[in-house]
Amino acid sequence: MPEYAIVIAGFAVGLIVGLTGVGGGSLMTPILIFFFGVKPYLAIGTDLLFAAFTKLGGTVSLARQKLVPWRVVGQLCIGSIPTALATLFALHRLGPASPQAQSLMTSTLGVALLLTAAAMLYKAARGRQLPRTVDAADLDRATRARHPVLPVLFGAVIGCLVTLTSVGAGAIGVSVLLLLFPLLPLPRIVAADIAYAVPLTLLAGLGHATLGSVNWSLLGLLLTGSLPGIWLGTRLMRHTPERLVRSLLSVLLAYAGVKLIAF
Repeated sequence: MPEYAIVIAGFAVGLIVGLTGVGGGSLMTPILIFFFGVKPYLAIGTDLLFAAFTKLGGTVSLARQKLVPWRVVGQLCIGSIPTALATLFALHRLGPASPQAQSLMTSTLGVALLLTAAAMLYKAARGRQLPRTVDAADLDRATRARHPVLPVLFGAVIGCLVTLTSVGAGAIGVSVLLLLFPLLPLPRIVAADIAYAVPLTLLAGLGHATLGSVNWSLLGLLLTGSLPGIWLGTRLMRHTPERLVRSLLSVLLAYAGVKLIAF
């Protein structure tokens, strides 16, 4: 596959992540497996660092726009970082290239993609239209969850899922955050989802790197495309036709999930 195709794929995924908060692992990992022929464990490890650096670029852009609700990000990280470390320890013991680990990663990835597709389709079809802005006086109330423990528990589940499959921090994250923080405007939900994924995917990606599960040259090509893509996406976020984009993505992710389960 030509190198420019990898760069274009990185740009497209970066753009979608910037627009919707979705698409890092849920799109890039299947693309690496099915279009570029990358082994599942290498695709997951490479994609984790791809997501970390791509979403770091998006977080910088969103922080400059003052859209990142840091309280929400902190609560999610309290839950996600410990379970990511525990999952990495289990992978070290099992060995990521072993048949058992490969089967577990592929099957779990397929299920995660189907859950992501269902979450996105539900949000597109039934989700209520959220406000795009919130007054400074209401922001403190909007960043308080229905129960303070729930974001930590959700972060713990996502920490395990992301470390094992590189999927889960996107559409599933956005959908759950919409339930936990119903007063928070959509751009801030997407900003929180992108920002908390940075330390999680960086930790998980570096852990996979110690297992030899990262293709560094492939990572460099993907980032060449994704960093300008996510920068552009975060600039266009407030004008994107959210329902149409999510509907199309849900169909693609459902297709990839079925293929991975039957892989």
